[in-house]
Amino acid sequence: MEQREAAIRRWFDMWLTKQDTGIRDLFAPDAVYIESWGPEYHGADKIAWWFTEWNRRGTVERWDIRQFFHKEDQTAVEWTFANQMDDGRREVFEGMTLIRWTATGQIARLQEFGCNLDRYDPYAHGPEPRFRDQQAAWF
Repeated sequence: MEQREAAIRRWFDMWLTKQDTGIRDLFAPDAVYIESWGPEYHGADKIAWWFTEWNRRGTVERWDIRQFFHKEDQTAVEWTFANQMDDGRREVFEGMTLIRWTATGQIARLQEFGCNLDRYDPYAHGPEPRFRDQQAAWF
């Protein structure tokens, strides 16, 4: 469990420092990475390319781990994330990542799930729901 948690912390730290310190060691050659909003990357080489390309356009400001859950060959991580894109967009949200590991300790599959921080109770004013008139967040 400690090795898996260290590997995940290393992955998050790569984003915080914008430094690839071993993506191809961390991910299996045929790994699959699924972002919460739809993009899917196949293979450690494609994951490394995406990492480099994304970091040319934005900065991860924080990626705080709240807790880990482990079961057999899987780990779930609860976290809070914030980034600033070069075009001025800023995103802050909570999320979870589900990871499946290979027998050799590499990431075989990683899928992210996001949760909006701008939450509200649609029943706060009575039995009829009042939903905000806004487009749903991308995640």
